[in-house]
Amino acid sequence: MTQLQTVHTKDAPKAVGAYSQAVKHQGMLYTSGQIGLDPTSGHMVADDVVNQTKQVVANLTAVIEAAGGQLNQIVKVTIFLENMDDFPKVNQIYADWLGEHRPARSTVAVAALPLAAKVEMDCVVAIG
Repeated sequence: MTQLQTVHTKDAPKAVGAYSQAVKHQGMLYTSGQIGLDPTSGHMVADDVVNQTKQVVANLTAVIEAAGGQLNQIVKVTIFLENMDDFPKVNQIYADWLGEHRPARSTVAVAALPLAAKVEMDCVVAIG
């Protein structure tokens, strides 16, 4: 059986439950969902979706890089939004984050997110 490798970086919020920031398995990285928590303070960066989204992508970038990956290796992203009216703002930050890279993506409206977050994202990255 192939061993799973957990990923941890101090540059992203530490796991607040029974999970890892990410897991590597057979050349693939699976990140846990990231919300707009500041990795130093452990608190939400702001109440607005724009600043939360900027922190989310910073957190995901830190986890991906800690695992030895790069943004252009992202295969799939899932975005969870508390309010679909925020989609245009989140989509613009997302597009700026990834530049010309266009992985597969799903966006899902949810009733609520942890710590009253307005946005959460996770991704799958081919790093092998």
